[in-house]
Amino acid sequence: MSHALQRSEVAAFFDMDKTLLSSSSAILLARYMRKRGELAWRDAMRVVSAMLRYELGLLDMIETTRMIVKEMAGHSEAERIAHTRQWFRENLIDYVTEEGRRWVAGHRRLGHRVALITASPSYTADQLAEHLDMAQEDVMATRFEVRHGLFTGRMLEPMIYGQGKLDAATAYADQHGVDLRQSYFYTDSIADLPLLEIVGYPVAVNPDRALHRLAKNRGWSIVRFY
Repeated sequence: MSHALQRSEVAAFFDMDKTLLSSSSAILLARYMRKRGELAWRDAMRVVSAMLRYELGLLDMIETTRMIVKEMAGHSEAERIAHTRQWFRENLIDYVTEEGRRWVAGHRRLGHRVALITASPSYTADQLAEHLDMAQEDVMATRFEVRHGLFTGRMLEPMIYGQGKLDAATAYADQHGVDLRQSYFYTDSIADLPLLEIVGYPVAVNPDRALHRLAKNRGWSIVRFY
């Protein structure tokens, strides 16, 4: 059997923030921690400011994430996992979109692989994936280096963002025999253009202005999950 014929699987890749979730998980986490007295007002405003700059296309996401991860050096990964699990159960679960759930279920009924692909930390992505019955091997998210149970302050690169997201999806496709030309990608952000241009069925979900304009010009599907 030729290599081309082996690529018979169809996958549906879903972004997380403002796609399967109706908001930004970074802002939701800052709000949650602020209410619990775990985050200083100044630090909460840093998160909000960063997200605003991101919306305006003025944020270097990769460099910003590197800086955030540096501040985590010496902290316990186990504590981060436990905290994220509690946050998801108490707060984040309410932001999982019902329409997103339906589209995930629809692809499963068609026999497609369903994967989560996000620039957000793996700790948040893993909780959402577990909630949606996605296997660990179907989660592509930004990960941090850990030694002896503690964060080293380094992000494992490349970050799952922009070109890094395309690279992750390509590696996933190679591993699982997925044909990207027959696959789907759901996202809200123009930052995901590299992967949107490769899949056969790009779908703009509640898209930002730039993606909405591009999707209309190229005839891509535009849907609303919330």
